[in-house]
Amino acid sequence: MRKLNLIIKFFKKIIFLLLILFCETSFSHEGHSHGPSVVTSASFDQLGTLWRVREQQGFVIVDSSNDQGINFSKSINVNTEPQKIGTSGDAKPKIAIGPEGNIYVTWTQTLTKPYTGYIWFARSKDHGKTFELPQIVHQDKSEITHRFDAININKDGRIFVAWVDKRDLEKAKLQKKEKEYKGAALYYAVSENFGESFKIEKKIVDSSCECCRIGLTNDSRGNIIAMWRQLYDGGIRDHAVAKIDLNDNILVNRATFGGWKIDACPHHGPAISQGGNWGYHMAWFDGGEKAGLFYGRIDGDAWVSSPAKRFGNANFQAGHPSLLSINEKVYLAWKEMNESDNYIVLAISEDGGKNWLEAKKIKKTEGASDYPELIQFNNKAFLSWNTFKDGYQLISLE
Repeated sequence: MRKLNLIIKFFKKIIFLLLILFCETSFSHEGHSHGPSVVTSASFDQLGTLWRVREQQGFVIVDSSNDQGINFSKSINVNTEPQKIGTSGDAKPKIAIGPEGNIYVTWTQTLTKPYTGYIWFARSKDHGKTFELPQIVHQDKSEITHRFDAININKDGRIFVAWVDKRDLEKAKLQKKEKEYKGAALYYAVSENFGESFKIEKKIVDSSCECCRIGLTNDSRGNIIAMWRQLYDGGIRDHAVAKIDLNDNILVNRATFGGWKIDACPHHGPAISQGGNWGYHMAWFDGGEKAGLFYGRIDGDAWVSSPAKRFGNANFQAGHPSLLSINEKVYLAWKEMNESDNYIVLAISEDGGKNWLEAKKIKKTEGASDYPELIQFNNKAFLSWNTFKDGYQLISLE
């Protein structure tokens, strides 16, 4: 019996690795598909207007709703010329609203060479009536990887854009260093004039995962807290967090300890949300010995992580979590799939993540769907979810 269990475990690992490799192949053509995309990002402004960004036929388009997603305005194009826009895996256009009311959009343009791209940024200063001419946020214009953009606006309107970048890998190849450069790097650029311009980009860390999204939040002072999948010694891919203060001082710490060894990118980034004065909530996918979706807390001073708590059904590919914290209430949403249906599952904690109510399936659709996104307005939580069959849905979680 023990031998049979070992054989079953071995074949489960083989199947999982084949799925990862399949994802690598399918995502290598990112931006070249002409089929409809379901990826969407949404955010409320201070007046309660819901703003939504999507990709359509090579254009980043923005529209808005004043009745919580029932009806939307006519969409407008953000980019003036069509592009191949990243909408596969962990890539999608992003939208964020500044405290002054400006609307900011970022996206990745995929270039001719595989896995290459530019990070674009555009802003609207007239409540979404028009967008100014988009700009590339990084000064390095080499045709290399600049992908998987993430944007954060702090309470003072400081704009922080981060992305996955392979300029250091390319330099290492040219220099033919003895030690192989593993993975990619994370870079960021900052605007302190409400998106008029960006300072020259800076590096956060070497050897990040090549194709997983970056999670961003703020501490109480407006400093950036970032979370991403990092390559560690021995081929391990776990997660790290960094505090990047307003003076560009960077402190990096390891956040998860699953010990997943894999020589491929899982296209499966984490989520992070500010907790109380103690620190931050984290959610992530781990494909190690006990593959699945996990939640943990991390102290914001000592940077010590709590024991990881498993969520979701691994048999239904639970993953791609979204986190939202409102005072002591924490919302964790993720996606599960079977042969025909996609589900969004929600778990809620009412005591800052210490204990959790029973998780429940709250939405279902057939066919393709986006990953869940949790957003808030006036301390009320909402699920933003786009589907191919049933269209866009905004669900109140109160």
